[in-house]
Amino acid sequence: MARFIYEGKLAVFYQGQGKLNDYNKLVERLEVPLYQDITEETSELFFLTWRDGCLKLLDREHLKKGGLTVEIAPRPGEQHSWPAPKKGVLAQALGRKTTTVVDATTGWGQDSLHIFRMGYGLRCIERSPIMVELLADGFKRLAEQDWVKNRSLKVPELIFGNAIIELSTLVEKPECIFIDPMFPPKRKKSALAKKAMTVLRDLLGDDEDKEQLFAKAFQIATKRVVVKSPNYAEPLAGKPSDSFSGKLLRYDVYLKN
Repeated sequence: MARFIYEGKLAVFYQGQGKLNDYNKLVERLEVPLYQDITEETSELFFLTWRDGCLKLLDREHLKKGGLTVEIAPRPGEQHSWPAPKKGVLAQALGRKTTTVVDATTGWGQDSLHIFRMGYGLRCIERSPIMVELLADGFKRLAEQDWVKNRSLKVPELIFGNAIIELSTLVEKPECIFIDPMFPPKRKKSALAKKAMTVLRDLLGDDEDKEQLFAKAFQIATKRVVVKSPNYAEPLAGKPSDSFSGKLLRYDVYLKN
């Protein structure tokens, strides 16, 4: 039940943009309050609202601007064409001959969307109810892009649930499973994290079960598992079969054979 997770932390904020019915449905799915005004008595620190045609996650300090959303445009340095060339460390790690990929930790979807733009067959798994709502909104906007409609492309399938469980239910096993778990920061901060940032981590969940997820992924994938990590982190599952590094990130590849 989402209410148990988000009670007192998250609400839906209606500011007149979008259809009120969409807000009501979002409230029902997440089991959180709906506000049309935020006052000092409002206890929640985070709010979901439609703004500029996107579903956005706002914190209390920035209600009038900004907000986090699933960005569907290519990141700087990524190709705008489709399929984009399979180049760079991510494509090397996935394998240029790979055809099917499951992103088991979709998060904000940026790696997923890059994988999709490179032409891989992609399915996405996400266990955070908030992120599923944000991703569904992003994928809906993606499906409305001219370059997607003109090519009759099917946007990635979005699966809501714990990947450790959901991977076992897949009828078609993927050649590659991609994992991007959260790792602890390199250095401890001198001051305690802001309360808002602490709550945000609570909202999105943690990855204390990343070892179990890797074990399940390695069981299910037919060819390889790719683990994304910061360069300073130890490999998640021992020495990888191969590894591809960028400036700050590393992709460890574990081959099945």
